[in-house]
Amino acid sequence: MLSKRAEHLLKILVNRYIYEGQPIGSRTLSRDNNLNLSPATIRNVMADLEEMGLVCSPHTSAGRIPTVRGYRLFVDSLLQVKPLTGKEEQNLRQQFATECNDQHLLEQTSNLLSNLTNLTSLVTLPKCCDKSLRHIEFLPLSEQRVLAILVFNDAEVENRIIHTSRRYSSAELQNAANYLNTDCVGKDIKTLREDLLKELQQARKNMDKLMQTVAEMTEKAFNDEDNDFVMTGQTNLMTFAELSNIEKLRDLFVVFNEKRDILHLLEQALKTQNMQIFIGEECGNKVLCDCTVITSPYIVEDKIIGVIGIIGPTRMPYERIIPIINLTAKLLGSALNPH
Repeated sequence: MLSKRAEHLLKILVNRYIYEGQPIGSRTLSRDNNLNLSPATIRNVMADLEEMGLVCSPHTSAGRIPTVRGYRLFVDSLLQVKPLTGKEEQNLRQQFATECNDQHLLEQTSNLLSNLTNLTSLVTLPKCCDKSLRHIEFLPLSEQRVLAILVFNDAEVENRIIHTSRRYSSAELQNAANYLNTDCVGKDIKTLREDLLKELQQARKNMDKLMQTVAEMTEKAFNDEDNDFVMTGQTNLMTFAELSNIEKLRDLFVVFNEKRDILHLLEQALKTQNMQIFIGEECGNKVLCDCTVITSPYIVEDKIIGVIGIIGPTRMPYERIIPIINLTAKLLGSALNPH
């Protein structure tokens, strides 16, 4: 347990470091009007905080900066979130006032978040596993790719590009679509995929060419584990000194492009109704060790169907970012709810 004095010092140190970006020394803290503590007392408390792993010295003679543990304590216990002003909230609500299709809405939300926070924004595409299939078409593309066109009962259309094990002819894809349209219409995607793959798995050895095609199309077209996301504002990270090293930026952009680790993090965020804050190594990838990812789910008809979020340095203004993400997630859910 931290003393009130140590908590207060840690809070001031984290806040100053967030906005100044430089290690904070005891002398700097002693000049804070709210402390009324001697430099010697401050040095002792800082040494205690360092021993507890809440702050560290990046260089021998420098001041201290928060560690991941320090940020976690700050976010969980010491942070005072600043509510949006009436004008800020009104401006944000106006962005969702105009009617537009879902895809445009998701892209607009990602751009909006990035512009408001000056960070990198993420918006996952809605999961479709609970929707009922009405019709499906497969169209061959170049380089062993197929365009799957899924039409759902609410007349929503979703296009997915899938990568296949071989090149399929138009006739093969048409036959596979005909099979699925005859046998699977009206089923929800999750049930359809599980039932069909189970059935095909048992018959795999004796499958004819049509059923092999159906098996691959089903496995890949209805796979929501690769649920994609819209990402905006990656170059905003270049403005932060701790992320602007060329090697760090290159590694970050590789993680963004490969998507796998980001998607894994977003999958975790989808499992809870609450905002999630992943700090440093909590993000699960050493490339993100100087970053924080904040996510919040968006809800349609009482179901979580996606998340929005931001990626930025651990040194970000949490008290300002959190209410922006919270309200944006609520507004996106409302805009996607059928009227």
